[in-house]
Amino acid sequence: MRIHGSVAHDLGVAIVSGRYSPGELLLGEIEASERLKISRTAYREALRILSAKGLVESRPKTGTKVSPRAKWHMLDPDVLQWIFELEPSARLLESLFELRRVVEPEAAALAAMRRTDEQVFRMERALKAMKEHTLATDAGRQADQDFHAALLDASGNPFLITLTSGVGAAVAWTTVFKLRHAPLRRDAIPDHRRVFDAVAAGDDGAARAAMTDLVNLALQDITPLAEPDAQRRKVTFSRD
Repeated sequence: MRIHGSVAHDLGVAIVSGRYSPGELLLGEIEASERLKISRTAYREALRILSAKGLVESRPKTGTKVSPRAKWHMLDPDVLQWIFELEPSARLLESLFELRRVVEPEAAALAAMRRTDEQVFRMERALKAMKEHTLATDAGRQADQDFHAALLDASGNPFLITLTSGVGAAVAWTTVFKLRHAPLRRDAIPDHRRVFDAVAAGDDGAARAAMTDLVNLALQDITPLAEPDAQRRKVTFSRD
């Protein structure tokens, strides 16, 4: 990772962890570059990365402040990664799965009505790779993301398709989170197979129901592992 990317990562983790609060002023270029022993250009580029993700906002004369959480691009893959490097709160995890429950069952229903042979092939290929590699491996988790990406693509809805990277990151990082605590307790591949079978058969009602079950079961798997908000482990990004 290049220097500005490393600095953006560390600052991003510090922000999403609550180490820096919304409205808090970050270090200026000169002070930050001296303390971090990096160039002002690298620090400025790191702030640009964070600004593009909605985490900070810079204004002339006032400096760079942490943005209100409502402005954060929560589905940005990097932001999700930074959140899951810590211990996400139970409420945050529940909110993420609420989004999935809103989006994915309807996407599955649309996919059942609109999917092409090529999209069905991609979903089936992803399923086979998930079974071959298992979700305990990087290859298996990538196949899981490929499955959900193919399904969103099959919905034929351009607005849903733009959620592909965010949904894929959510799927991958929640699995990594589960594996951080213990081996996977349940094989999720049969749940994906039921979604696939319904989509391939063109049964929108069954596809919607199968995807709802898949998301609900995934939430049940992860909820006991989450920490309450007050117990979240925070990282420190030292100003000293």
